[in-house]
Amino acid sequence: MRDSTNRAEPTTLVEILRHRAIHQPQQIAYQFLLDGDHQTAHLTYQALNQQARAIAAHLQSIASRGDRVVLLYPPGLEYIAAFFGCLYAGAIAVPAYPPKPNRSLDRIQTILHDSQAQVALTTQAILTQIKATLEPAWLKTTHWLTTDAITTSPELLGSLSQTWQAQTPALEVIALLQYTSGSTATPKGVKISYANLWHNLSAIQHLFNHTSESKGVIWLPPYHDMGLIGGILQPLFVGFPVVLMAPALFMQRPLRWLKAISQHRATTSGGPNFAYDRCLAQLEPDSLSDLDLSCWQVAFNGAEPIRAETLQRFAAALAPFGFQPEAFYPCYGLAEATLLVSGNLRSTAPQLHPIASPSPLIGCGQPLPDQTLLIVNPETHIPCAPGEIGEIWLSGDSVAQGYWNRPQETAETFNARLADGQGSFLRTGDLGVLQTGELVVTGRLKDLLIIRGQNHYPQDIEQTVQTSHPALQTGAGAAVRSPLPRAKPW
Repeated sequence: MRDSTNRAEPTTLVEILRHRAIHQPQQIAYQFLLDGDHQTAHLTYQALNQQARAIAAHLQSIASRGDRVVLLYPPGLEYIAAFFGCLYAGAIAVPAYPPKPNRSLDRIQTILHDSQAQVALTTQAILTQIKATLEPAWLKTTHWLTTDAITTSPELLGSLSQTWQAQTPALEVIALLQYTSGSTATPKGVKISYANLWHNLSAIQHLFNHTSESKGVIWLPPYHDMGLIGGILQPLFVGFPVVLMAPALFMQRPLRWLKAISQHRATTSGGPNFAYDRCLAQLEPDSLSDLDLSCWQVAFNGAEPIRAETLQRFAAALAPFGFQPEAFYPCYGLAEATLLVSGNLRSTAPQLHPIASPSPLIGCGQPLPDQTLLIVNPETHIPCAPGEIGEIWLSGDSVAQGYWNRPQETAETFNARLADGQGSFLRTGDLGVLQTGELVVTGRLKDLLIIRGQNHYPQDIEQTVQTSHPALQTGAGAAVRSPLPRAKPW
């Protein structure tokens, strides 16, 4: 098999990492804040390449190309090495939440069953915990491999990495299954190909204006599309370092995030809207005298409704520390489209749009230029008139290959056709409107509440309630559709 590192231009993530390991061996790729503050560990491109090769060599001895491999790790460098180990082995990576003590393993068992995983990679500590609660059948039918024994042994690491058989994955091959949250239904594995990743990572690099001089700070879960693709794969793709921390450490002390950006001079960082609200809730200006956020060029905001009030309050509160409001980068994406669907060029300031809502809505940028985004009536499948709210439909190279082993749901979601037969499109299930070429996301189709013929979005009700009394905390309540039947009148 030919050595793909001899190509002039890499075309997959496997080739990119191998290229960087050869030409930038001692450059730090990932740094992990062990305590969220000062204790750190890191991986150079060379070290990551060696660990990925060793893990891949072991996988190749027990699995075949295309086998599904579930990853069960706490956030950290071991997870990253295992993920690339899967790619190096030609296996399909299946990121999953690591189990928590005294918590049900139903989700893990669902993913193991749905993906038909042949192998699970984890650490010895987590495997010991799993054995006490996982159904015996899964312990027998799945090959469990602990990788910390490999990565912490120089002898084993060296010998295994030498036995790795190089893989050259085709672009159409599935690289990973990104499982949906499963908050309202059984989790589904979205089939993300190497071509999907390449297209979306290229779009992110272009719109965020990332270069080798960029720097990242990311606390997002590495099992989700934003944390994995935006926080881990994008820095490797472009070739800039990223500092990572566990989500739990951010949740415990949100200001750790801002301090890490300041200390490591990050140019790119971000998260859902609630992250900015949490920082505001715990902001103590007197203890942040040395905070300098003037380096922050891309403060992306996505994955949930973006509130104009949050952006305005955050910009005002952090202005004394160098934060520039034009750094805000509202964007829209979803796992079924790999990650990013819309966003403006970095230098474009966020735009407010006066749409029926308690407050103006923030635009999420323009659709990726080489994809097609339509606003469609979800019932008639006819494109909406300009300015009319409808379901967001999408087609293009970032749209995933469908759901793993779910042909009917794949046909319904990924192969939708317009009333005139044109297609196929991804039905996102999100509602929105195009205003002056910019996408404005208004809500979720399934969440829409219709009361006396009027449409109400849960996020608007939540905002109204949470701002009605100082005892109610922002981002700590939810408006949901009642499952109970309506009471009969007296």
